[in-house]
Amino acid sequence: MSCLELLAPAKNMEFGKAAVDHGADAVYIGPERFGARAAAGNSVADIEALCNYAHRYFARVYVAFNTLLFDNELEPARRLIQQLYHAGVDALIIQDMGLLEMDLPPIPLFASTQTDNRTPEKVRFLEQSGFSRVILARELSLSAIKQIRDATRVDLEAFVHGALCVCYSGQCYMSAAIGGRSANRGACGQPCRLAWNLEDKEGTVLCENRHLLSLKDMNRADFLGDLVRAGITSFKIEGRLKSLDYVKNITGFYRQKLDALIKTGSSYTKASSGRTTFFFTPDPCKTFNRGFTDYFLSGSSHSPSGAIDAFDTPKSVGEPIGQVKQIKNQALVLDRPHDLRAGDGVCFPKVTGRLKGFYVNRVDENQRVFPSGKTQIHKKDLPKGTMVFRNHDLGFARLMAGMTAQRKISLDMTFCEHPQGFELSCVDEDNIQARALLDVPGEPARNPDTARAAIKKQLGKLGNTCFELNRLEILSKPVFLPAADLNRLRRDLVACLEKNRLKAYVRLTAGPRPTPVPFYQDNLDFRANAANRLSIQFYKKRGVKSIDPAFECASPGPGTPVMTTKHCIRRSLGWCHGKADKNRAGSTARPAVGPLFLTHGKHRFQVIFNCRECEMQIRTLIPGS
Repeated sequence: MSCLELLAPAKNMEFGKAAVDHGADAVYIGPERFGARAAAGNSVADIEALCNYAHRYFARVYVAFNTLLFDNELEPARRLIQQLYHAGVDALIIQDMGLLEMDLPPIPLFASTQTDNRTPEKVRFLEQSGFSRVILARELSLSAIKQIRDATRVDLEAFVHGALCVCYSGQCYMSAAIGGRSANRGACGQPCRLAWNLEDKEGTVLCENRHLLSLKDMNRADFLGDLVRAGITSFKIEGRLKSLDYVKNITGFYRQKLDALIKTGSSYTKASSGRTTFFFTPDPCKTFNRGFTDYFLSGSSHSPSGAIDAFDTPKSVGEPIGQVKQIKNQALVLDRPHDLRAGDGVCFPKVTGRLKGFYVNRVDENQRVFPSGKTQIHKKDLPKGTMVFRNHDLGFARLMAGMTAQRKISLDMTFCEHPQGFELSCVDEDNIQARALLDVPGEPARNPDTARAAIKKQLGKLGNTCFELNRLEILSKPVFLPAADLNRLRRDLVACLEKNRLKAYVRLTAGPRPTPVPFYQDNLDFRANAANRLSIQFYKKRGVKSIDPAFECASPGPGTPVMTTKHCIRRSLGWCHGKADKNRAGSTARPAVGPLFLTHGKHRFQVIFNCRECEMQIRTLIPGS
């Protein structure tokens, strides 16, 4: 039986609790230091509070401890890991192999996607080195995932939703090369979201001021069953820097998708307890997105749902509303019914490829859309047939600001007499039991039906707890008990059950560190990301003869590959002979030959195409090139 885990992001404790409330089986959160999102750090006390909250539902908390460490950070990192373990954290997501050379508490280690997990050889090595889980590269196809599953037994996790790094994770040095902000140190400046020019060797601009390295967002909601059959058991949502409404909406959306999958057969089960009730309809188009792609999951160069790139803008485009029918008297008329309202934001691609938009002032009875303020809309910007998107839904935003979900654990109660008075006992959906005593005699009820109804009413008031009543059995003779006594009895039972659930929670534990196995390469360059003496020691123990220092320790110099990606600019522009797509807006009509270069201000990089592997590489310039 496959236990399927929905893993959601947590920027902070509040976001983590919201993720749990909206159905997450696990959340991942960054500590105050050493997380790959430096802007999303949290104190140990807050992480401990999140653990206590999540563990009531048997949900887990993983800490993203996934930056490279320098020598002077090894001891502070070890001390922080000790604190996180005692705070109740269930696992660490790590990139730096030096951590495996430390004397750590028995906390499971997950291999971050930053460790570049693309092949069966790499995943098998990580499994043999003691990792409990491996988070796979986003670029892998279903068949590649299946090959890894067939070659290993380690738990496999895959991203299913959110922003995409254009480079293989852990292998991007572009931000560090441009401004010293290392992605592997949690400080990525996101150069992939900048506008670039594409030039030939003569300096002729072939494509001007386009976001040539920017990708759409991942959405694999329609492929969850395929991923399970390929060997995935943990489904990860990206977004530790995203908004609270994103966490609520996307977690809720995938909770419903996974629940529907689990209902299809007895071979799947949920990884945590409780049932989530939603007070809104989750819809990924309603929150931040750049358009969607399943990103090479089928193994093809392009997503079955269309292009993977987002050249027009790195900003959110939202949901498609309709195509332009006409512009009349400064009003937008669409080709289909819509629910746009005052305060909504709409956007559309201009003929030049740029994205433009406006806020809605009003919509009249004929569904004509009038822009706010002094905004002018013109036919040349919005020709007939242009797709219009809503990238801000005011009504949805207001809805998401309130209470949007409730997660409850089902229980059965029994109320009966006891030598000391009365006893209230329960058993919940996980067979966890609790009991509480009420040391009062009780008075014989004058009206038995009224007395039973009063007992049922007071004992069933579980509204502010994480429990909901499935059934209450009253076995005592009809008695009258004051509401205050019944309420106290119920509160005592709930407190006892919460305590017993935390006691019953089974925390993950790492086994003894295995004997080192040989690494499958003899020599490693800077892309091994060995930034400290312990990471070098890790590889030497496993037979590696030479190890270059990490990029962050010593830049390799001219001609260094700072990015390797499955995304191909030539293919996206229609210049690939093997993938002859229609040319994109803003590109030239001719295929590019010879060396190509990306430029942004004073920054210039060479673009190398490896057509055999269908990959593209960005390199620092060699003098004279």
